[in-house]
Amino acid sequence: MTVHFVPWDTSHNLLSRAEKLYEAAGTLDCVAEGDLVAVKLHVGELGNPYYVQPFFVHQLVQKIREAGGKPFLTDSNTYYLAQRNNAVDHYETSLANGFGFCQFIAADGLRSESGRLVSTKGILKGIEVSGAIAEADAMIVVSHDKGHALTGFGGAVKNMGMGCTTRAGKLRQHRTVGLKIDESKCSGCGLCRKVCEMGLPEIVDKKAKNVSRECMRCPVCMEACPKGAIKLLKKENLGRALASAAYGVLSTFGKNKTSFVSFADNITQYCDCVPAPGHVVMNDIGIFASSSPVSVDAAFLQKADHKYFNEAYDVDCWTQVKELKELGIQGELKPKIKEA
Repeated sequence: MTVHFVPWDTSHNLLSRAEKLYEAAGTLDCVAEGDLVAVKLHVGELGNPYYVQPFFVHQLVQKIREAGGKPFLTDSNTYYLAQRNNAVDHYETSLANGFGFCQFIAADGLRSESGRLVSTKGILKGIEVSGAIAEADAMIVVSHDKGHALTGFGGAVKNMGMGCTTRAGKLRQHRTVGLKIDESKCSGCGLCRKVCEMGLPEIVDKKAKNVSRECMRCPVCMEACPKGAIKLLKKENLGRALASAAYGVLSTFGKNKTSFVSFADNITQYCDCVPAPGHVVMNDIGIFASSSPVSVDAAFLQKADHKYFNEAYDVDCWTQVKELKELGIQGELKPKIKEA
C-alpha cells in the first residue's frame, strides 16, 4: 500500500503541494454527496504553539465541500482538567487557535455524556466511541506527529484511539497501565498529590496510596517523586489499548469511508494536549496521506528517528501500529512512500 508524501520544504508553496498530495492519495474519495464528514483534528491546547496550522485544515474543508460533503471539525473533550475539558471551553480554544472557519462540534457532547459503546478486539473488549464520530458518514483524520511520554509517539492511531472516545473510553485505555508505589522509598512528602490536578494519590499514615479508580496513569506523579517511589508498569499496554480503541472507532464507519493525513513538522517531545510541549526534537519531515492509519503512521516512523522516541520514553513506539495491523486493519508496516 502506497503512502503519498510531500517533503516539508518551505522554498515551495506547501499549500499547493498539499492539494496535489490529496489528489494523488485520493484523500477525498471517502466523501459522497450529502455526507456528514467529521474532520478529526486536535485544535491544540491553549498556549501550545505546535499543532496543524488552520490554513491546511481550511483547505481540506473547502475540498470536502467541493466533493459534496458537509464538513465539521471535531475532537473529544479531555479527561484531565484543561482548556478542552467541556464543549464550551473546547469551542473557545478552537476559536483562539484559528479554527473559526468551520463549525466545531465536541464529539462527545457538553460534558462527555454522548457516546456509543462498541465491541472491539485486542486488549479491550469494548470502547466508548464519541457520539459525533459514531454518527458521522465519513471521517478524515488530520494528525500532528509528535512524541508522547507513554506511547512513544502520537499520530493517526492515537488521534483515533484517544481522540475519538469519551472520557470513560480514555480512562479505560489508560487503566491498562499499572502504577506501583514503593512505600519503603516513600517519605510522605505529598509532592505527588500536589502536582496531580485530581489531588491523587492520598497520603495515609505518611505514605502515598493510590487507590482511586479515577487515576489515569499519567506520569506526572512519577516524575515529581523525589525518592523514585512511583513507577508505571506495563506502559506498552497503552499502545495496545490505542489500537484496540482505534479498531472500535473504525468499526462505526463503512468500507472506504475514512482517510488519513498526517503532518510531521514541529515534532516536539510531548503531545499537543499540553500547553508546554517541550522542545522540537527532530527536523521537519513533511505531510503524509493514506487510506490506512497503519500505513500512514508506519511511513512517519520510517522517515523519523523512531529510536529517539523509544529511548526517550522507554517504550516501543511501534506497538500501537503493529497491534492495529494485527487486529486486522489493512495497511503495511513498510509501505511504499511516493512523493506527490
